[in-house]
Amino acid sequence: MEQLNNKIVVITGFNGGLGKFVTDAFLEAGARVIGVSRTIASADPHRERFSAIASELSNGGNAGKLVEAVAAQWGRIDGLVHLIGGFAGGQSIADTDEATFERMLDLNLRTAFYVIRAVLPKMRGQGSGRIIAIGSKAALEPSPLAGVYAASKAALVSVIRTAARENRDNHITANILLPGTMDTPANRAAMPGADFSGWVDPYQVARLAVHLMSDAASQISGAAIPVDGGA
Repeated sequence: MEQLNNKIVVITGFNGGLGKFVTDAFLEAGARVIGVSRTIASADPHRERFSAIASELSNGGNAGKLVEAVAAQWGRIDGLVHLIGGFAGGQSIADTDEATFERMLDLNLRTAFYVIRAVLPKMRGQGSGRIIAIGSKAALEPSPLAGVYAASKAALVSVIRTAARENRDNHITANILLPGTMDTPANRAAMPGADFSGWVDPYQVARLAVHLMSDAASQISGAAIPVDGGA
C-alpha cells in the first residue's frame, strides 16, 4: 500500500456510507485524517491520527472556517477527499419539484464547490495538493427518473476537471471517482431485495482514493474514473 506519511487529509462526509472505508484506508496508509460531518457523535472513531470536526458545508462561509481551522492546527492541507453526496428523485424532469432540485445541488455540487474553493488557496500557497471527489456513474450515463441527480453529478465532474486544469502549474491534482452502486450497509438496507453480487466493493474505491493521494499518482489529474466492475 502507498504510504502517506502523516499527510494532512480532510475527508468530508466521513460518517456517510463510504466514509468508514475511506477513513480506515487513509489511516492505514499513515495519513492524519480530519473527518468532517454535520454532527459529531460519541461513537465517532477515537484513533491515533484521527480528528473530527462538525461543519455544515452547504455555504461558503462555513467551508472557509473549516479550512482555516485545519490549517491553523496542522499548518497545511495536503489532501481533500470529498464524499458528501446523496440521491433524491424518482420522478421525471417534468415532475421534479424545486425542493428536490435544490437538495441535489446542495448535496452533490454546492458543498463540493465551496470546500474546493476554500482549500485551493492553501494548496496553491504551499505548492502542492490533492483533491479527490466521489461522483457517480450516473454523471456519464444518466437514466430516467434521476435527471437532476445525474445533472448535479455531471456538474461536479466539470468542477473537478476545471480545478485540475487551473492548478496544474501548482502541483495540485484533482480527480473524481465514478462508482456504480456500492455495497455499503446503507445501500443494502435501502434495497434489501437487490442482487448485491454486482455491486462495487467500497474498499476498492477507498484504496483507489489512497493511490490518487500518493506521490505515485502525481501525474494523474483531471481524470473521471469509472468504478463499476465493467458493467
